[in-house]
Amino acid sequence: MRAAVDRHAAALARDGWCVFGRAVEPGLIAEIEADLEPRFSATPLCQGAFYGERTRRFGSLLTHSPGIERLAMHPRVLEIVEQMLLPWCERIALNLTQAIEIQPGALPQLPHRDQDMWQGPKGRLEYLVNVMWPLTAFQRANGGTRLWTGSQLAQDIPVLPEEESVVPMVSPGDALIFLGSTLHGGGGNASRAPRRGIVISYCLGWLKPFELQWLVYPPQVARHFAPELAALVGYAQHRPNLGNVEGQCPSILLGSHVPEHLPAIDALRPDQAEAAAMFVRSQMGEFG
Repeated sequence: MRAAVDRHAAALARDGWCVFGRAVEPGLIAEIEADLEPRFSATPLCQGAFYGERTRRFGSLLTHSPGIERLAMHPRVLEIVEQMLLPWCERIALNLTQAIEIQPGALPQLPHRDQDMWQGPKGRLEYLVNVMWPLTAFQRANGGTRLWTGSQLAQDIPVLPEEESVVPMVSPGDALIFLGSTLHGGGGNASRAPRRGIVISYCLGWLKPFELQWLVYPPQVARHFAPELAALVGYAQHRPNLGNVEGQCPSILLGSHVPEHLPAIDALRPDQAEAAAMFVRSQMGEFG
């Protein structure tokens, strides 16, 4: 499995996208779609040119289907994502879970790079990785995701010719993985049926996520998550001391009792902890 992960990660770095075929059994995807069906039916169409006015979108998927946890915590997918992101952070975080339904007659979406939601420097690091899980088979005719191969290597080019886009043929159970620096967009749906998919994205652990996870999954919800999932949605500090509550890891909010008064506790990288300890030792000698 390690070789397969490395192979997919290499393709992702080279092309900006890759397909992890049969990452899960199609039956799991069918169960998730059945769980989400009432939400699809009740969600109004989007407003605005970017989201698409013939498109439905809704988030907070971890509370709408138990199967979403298996997608979000897929071990091989997480390994691929971490190969892309861990050079620039200590831990990754959940950026978004969103279900998307592109209705017949929908126009193609504006080509864009998801990393552009953050105004930091581009080209030297990756900010996020998207994982698209199709609920229905994707093809160009029904609005499958358009991708521009290699566009992550030319981030100063905002738009590329439409004819250069590719639409990977993916089916329920497959995972379409692409970088936040890859130019992409939902396709126009010229078929007679909706095109449905789920996007789960992961970002650098020190970024503010697209979907505000702590409000979407407040402590009374997140305390029922597995510890690893709770950490992924934000109930974990990113060293040094980032994302704390009263100077402690926010996972303390998931316990049955939260003390009213808490001591702040260092959460430093090893190099920072050593530097701080050396300084204290020097001061003790000077003032001893």
